[in-house]
Amino acid sequence: MTPSTTSRRPSRRAYLLITGFALLLVLFPFLFWYQTWFGRKLTDTEITDYLANAAAKPRKAQHALVQIGERLSRGDSRARQWYPKVVDLSASGNIELRQTAAWIMGQDHTYELFHDALRKLLTDSSPMVRRNAALSLTNFGDAASRSELLAMLRPYSIPSPLPGAVKYRLKLGEYVNPGTLVGRVGTAEIRSPLPGEVLALNERDGATVRAGETLVELSPDKEHAWEALRGLLRVGQKADLEDVQRYARGVAGMPDRVRQQASLTLQEIESRGQ
Repeated sequence: MTPSTTSRRPSRRAYLLITGFALLLVLFPFLFWYQTWFGRKLTDTEITDYLANAAAKPRKAQHALVQIGERLSRGDSRARQWYPKVVDLSASGNIELRQTAAWIMGQDHTYELFHDALRKLLTDSSPMVRRNAALSLTNFGDAASRSELLAMLRPYSIPSPLPGAVKYRLKLGEYVNPGTLVGRVGTAEIRSPLPGEVLALNERDGATVRAGETLVELSPDKEHAWEALRGLLRVGQKADLEDVQRYARGVAGMPDRVRQQASLTLQEIESRGQ
């Protein structure tokens, strides 16, 4: 007689371990996303702590800045307690913190220290920081923002930061976002600081370029153009009409709402008689 064989099933403990492992596979990504998602509501204490530790944890400080901006948009006057820290972070070595601070400071045009900090950011090394600062300054009615607003309506040139042989990673007509790899000069990576469509590759692939030579021409981004035209509605002058008129006639690749905004801006500037 052949002895019957009994099939062995996993023990209860094994089931629990397998279940626990499966939960962790789901839970860890969720916790990471939850901790880095800027929409997560922060308490006053968390905002204060995140801002205080900006140097060590800039991502959390940026989260706190975004939350302050949301509170300002709701008219929450308690956000004023963090105004001095927002001004401090506008001078941070971290581009994302300066960029976010520039956006926030435009939401309260009654605070003069915001005004002063924004004017300094008009000369920032980052074009995204300069553009946020310029848009925010229009809420103060400050025409110092005009030159940057006009730059947002024009193509942007990406220069080579050093001499060497260029190797492109882009093609004509491709759309790039901030941080997209444009190519390399030697072993150095060149990344786009702005969004836009590739209008021109100014050098032959593999050619030797000098520092400062233009590598790529980018088109104005439709959202940036729209925001710039809204800003010029407030602070634009007669000298700005040529750029505005071009958009009012219609620019290839731009949606109709950009043309409509240009028409409104054109009418407003002309009515001021400046």
